[in-house]
Amino acid sequence: MMANIKGKNTRPEIIIRSLLHRQGFRFRIHDKLLPGTPDLVLKKYKAVIFVHGCFWHRHDNCKLTSTPKQNKEFWVKKFAATVYRDGVNYFKLKRLGWRTAVVWECAIRDKAHLSNYIKTLAAWLRSESEYIEIPECHTEND
Repeated sequence: MMANIKGKNTRPEIIIRSLLHRQGFRFRIHDKLLPGTPDLVLKKYKAVIFVHGCFWHRHDNCKLTSTPKQNKEFWVKKFAATVYRDGVNYFKLKRLGWRTAVVWECAIRDKAHLSNYIKTLAAWLRSESEYIEIPECHTEND
């Protein structure tokens, strides 16, 4: 089953790429030379964007983040390794002078706020801020 799960060119990724492109941003995708192989690389802004699935990357307090009941120990280890690897990659990118953004899958599903999220991401790209998460504050009650 896990072999069917795509890691690149996912629907959320394609949506973000399309919306940013419409805003006039130009980028490269999946640069293997950078830590974590970021989903989007905007060299002009010295910025990278990761489009993370809430389930796989463990978005805090998100209703899309659950842990399977079967083989729970395996899943907990797998998720912990993913979160740790993400942190290491963000740190490595920062040391190389790259700014990092994370766009969570739930932000893309939230059609009512998606255009605001893209505007926030565009403003971040034009700023000098080092890190941003979209959505910035998310709870199950949102």
